[in-house]
Amino acid sequence: MSRAGAASLRGGKRLRARFCLTGWRAVAESSGTGAVAPTAAAISVAAALEVFQAAALVHDDIIDNSDTRRGQPAAHRALEAAHVAACWTGDPAMFGRSGAILLGDLLVAWSDDLLEDALTGQETASVTRRLYAHMRRDVTIGQFLDVAEESAYAVYPDDQHAERALRVASYKSARYSIQKPLEIGAAFAGADDDQLDALARFGHDVGMAFQLRDDVLGVFGDTAATGKPVGDDLREGKRTVLVAFAREALPASARRTVDELLGDPELDATQIGALQNTILDTGALARTEELIADYSRRADRALAGARLGNAAVGELRDLAHAATQRSS
Repeated sequence: MSRAGAASLRGGKRLRARFCLTGWRAVAESSGTGAVAPTAAAISVAAALEVFQAAALVHDDIIDNSDTRRGQPAAHRALEAAHVAACWTGDPAMFGRSGAILLGDLLVAWSDDLLEDALTGQETASVTRRLYAHMRRDVTIGQFLDVAEESAYAVYPDDQHAERALRVASYKSARYSIQKPLEIGAAFAGADDDQLDALARFGHDVGMAFQLRDDVLGVFGDTAATGKPVGDDLREGKRTVLVAFAREALPASARRTVDELLGDPELDATQIGALQNTILDTGALARTEELIADYSRRADRALAGARLGNAAVGELRDLAHAATQRSS
């Protein structure tokens, strides 16, 4: 279990920790006294976010039946392989899934331990703990909405699908990946309401652009860069904004064909290519790129005039660009 836990923490962009620490610096440096190095406690808060993210990914891969994560076997597949290698009795796949559920729970407990150690004796412990709890609730709700949408989409009008997909993106990714880590870091540094508001608005819009970019990569991304098979989101049947835009532009017969293909884990390269071409031909990719650009512009405006450290604001803009224009 400990080996699987260590493996789940390797790799990744450390996005949540970076936004958390930059949010901390943006407030700590707002008095104009120059650069301030993050305290050991602030670093521990950021580390707690990354451990929680590892837990979320372990559970996410079980829900999505994903075989890989960051170019390596997903945790449940690694535990399944360990069961086989050890020549144990019973169903290796069942062992892998059960073990991974428990591993995710253990990682959540570790993240709580890290957070509470960091908050001990801190004046801002209460508000930081409250924001951390909000983050955990939001991502859990978002994950459920994501799962539910794959079944519920059929009973809602086609012109509501994009709006519903954006709601999932807000809860599952935007708030969790960027907005709340920023707020948590800023609150830990003693942010006032105006500073928190500016960072929250910036973080949510960057987070939305980040998730939309993730949706694009889930369909068109290069396996060598993403560590996931090409078109993995199509095999998983994810009802993203990209898919919603494509369906809106299709006649009923073509829409039915798309719906029949989406979510088929056995989609071959030809079928993936056909779905990719449909998304391109309907203009759905172009519309999604426009939406990414719009969210990015709104995020940039949110920081204008905010009483935050100049160097940290510059770094936030660099992080936002990296998060929304990435290839992995």
